[in-house]
Amino acid sequence: MTSSAGSGCPSAPRQKQRRSGRRSGHTSGREPQAQSALGDFQTLPLEIFQMVLNYLSVKDISMLSMVSKTISGLLINYISTSSGSRRLLLQDFHRPQLPGSRGGASILEHYKALGLLLKRCTLLLPTRDRLKYVHKVLSGVSCFKLNGCASPLHCLGFQCYGVFLQILTAGWDELECHRVFNFLWELGNLAQKVQTVVSSKPGSSRRLELRIRLFCREVLLSPGSRRSDSAFWLTRILKPWPMVNQARLLYIIFGPVSPRDVIPQEWLMENNARLLLLSGNSICFTFLASKAVNGRAVELARLMVFMALVCEKDLYCMDWAVKMMQKVCKVFSTAWEKNNFLQCLEDTFAHMLMDMLQAVLAGERDEEDSSFLNLFHLVNAQANFHKEILYMAMGSSSSSSSA
Repeated sequence: MTSSAGSGCPSAPRQKQRRSGRRSGHTSGREPQAQSALGDFQTLPLEIFQMVLNYLSVKDISMLSMVSKTISGLLINYISTSSGSRRLLLQDFHRPQLPGSRGGASILEHYKALGLLLKRCTLLLPTRDRLKYVHKVLSGVSCFKLNGCASPLHCLGFQCYGVFLQILTAGWDELECHRVFNFLWELGNLAQKVQTVVSSKPGSSRRLELRIRLFCREVLLSPGSRRSDSAFWLTRILKPWPMVNQARLLYIIFGPVSPRDVIPQEWLMENNARLLLLSGNSICFTFLASKAVNGRAVELARLMVFMALVCEKDLYCMDWAVKMMQKVCKVFSTAWEKNNFLQCLEDTFAHMLMDMLQAVLAGERDEEDSSFLNLFHLVNAQANFHKEILYMAMGSSSSSSSA
């Protein structure tokens, strides 16, 4: 009994010591782990840590986020605070330069750095959670929303959103990018808005067309994107729609947006003639014949002269121009109309030669001496044009006499 009691008495304290040893060992093991994750920041209160962040650039904070998961979590919390949002989510999108910036740093560069920061902070999160967090951070920026800015043409909001998104999704696989597209499309209710513009008359929803254009071109099809990335986003935009709506949507995204863009400067007559020549015999003849039928002999004559000039400059066979003229002459209903056209043709040659000669004599020359070169080509064009007419006339008269 004595021996058993004596042997049993010290056993209980030893068991308690082992238990307390495990508890104390577990606690002591957790504290160094947290301290090693935070480093010297372990001694700072959270408020002081966030004050330190205010003195760091966005790039420096981005580098700091890679130190440990613990610091990354602190940075995520900092970005979500009101002070962090004011510090990082700059919204002066109507001026290209940041106030007080050094070296002309632009707001676009700021959002590139911010995109990298959020990319690194959310690296360990699933794609869906990353998107939700990013949306939560950016939801207060009105110029990132489709109808958020009153003056979208003079706003850099969509461009900043585009470079931010480009940096954030760089290196993501196709499935993740699909989720990004679906998230943005549903967030802005873009499917319904696109349906509105593609099914209505052009111009009836001009403001909505403009905003869809800017969102697609500057956010999804960011100018700095690689061609393969742009092809992916454009495919996602067009895929849900039938062919006719795809064409309309392409026009909205890439076409002109105002009457000033629709109406270009008047083409040079030489370029008009070159376009007709390249369009083929059928289109060219139809166009010239319409002028002959409508009595526009002067315009027709000028076109024929410039077509002869193009044949001379671009080394096409001059007999093509002569045969086209002969075919057009058959369209005239009376001999007087045909003779009037031929007279206009010769007058045009003469007037153009005189104008070019006057320019050469007046010394109106540029670096390429184009005035003299144009005169040279026009003289040769007239000579070769009339030579082909003579060949045609002499050939027909010879055949008539031999018959």
